[in-house]
Amino acid sequence: MDCAAEENLMRMRLDGIESVRTLDFDLSERTVSVYHEGAVETIISALDSLGLGAVHIETIQVDNTGSEPTDQRRLLWTVLLINFGFFVLEITTGVISNSMGLIADSLDMLADSLVYGMSLLAVGSTIVRKKAVAKWSGYFQAVLALLGLVEVLRRFLGFEMLPDYRIMIIVSILAIVANTFCLYLLQQSKDQDAHMQASMIFTSNDIIINFGVVAAGILVMWLDTNLPDLLIGLVVFLIVIRGALRILKLAK
Repeated sequence: MDCAAEENLMRMRLDGIESVRTLDFDLSERTVSVYHEGAVETIISALDSLGLGAVHIETIQVDNTGSEPTDQRRLLWTVLLINFGFFVLEITTGVISNSMGLIADSLDMLADSLVYGMSLLAVGSTIVRKKAVAKWSGYFQAVLALLGLVEVLRRFLGFEMLPDYRIMIIVSILAIVANTFCLYLLQQSKDQDAHMQASMIFTSNDIIINFGVVAAGILVMWLDTNLPDLLIGLVVFLIVIRGALRILKLAK
């Protein structure tokens, strides 16, 4: 378990088991604590079915099952809204600037928003609703990413105007600032044991992608070619498709 998508797969699988009361994830340690009643065999079998290499460490008796803190929900909502806001900004400026890098990054922001939204919906909802959300968000991400890959191929084979590297660099720098702010908020949280760890890893990955788009913009300026922009777009679209397939795996 090393990303938010895998955490959501586990949440949706285990939330369908009546004996499970709550889950506590620690991505840094690659562990999940399952608070439950009764035998553990059903839980182990459910995790094994995901094919993530889950290993049962121990079973101990505890006095309480913990809770989902309100401040975690608030922070997740903040990160979700910032990601969705930058999706709108980047998809708009990406079309205006003719940049596949910005368009691809906007889709990554949208994918992040959907994953955070699923994390929030997973608390207290039915398993049918969780699977429906996963199914449609997964298909949505996959279809958009595939269309993006087709567009990258079309631009590679045809003649296209150079993307506006200035817009690419400026918007990506703004995205870096926004994601850095999100990371700061998450790191300041007193609760670092569940969704917060997943959110920090997700946001850190976003910052790396943002720097990639900045680098692509600089290379477009220096080399006078759109190939760096197409390359970063290709990489990001593949990342989004990989995440969508993981989500759809559980929604079958």
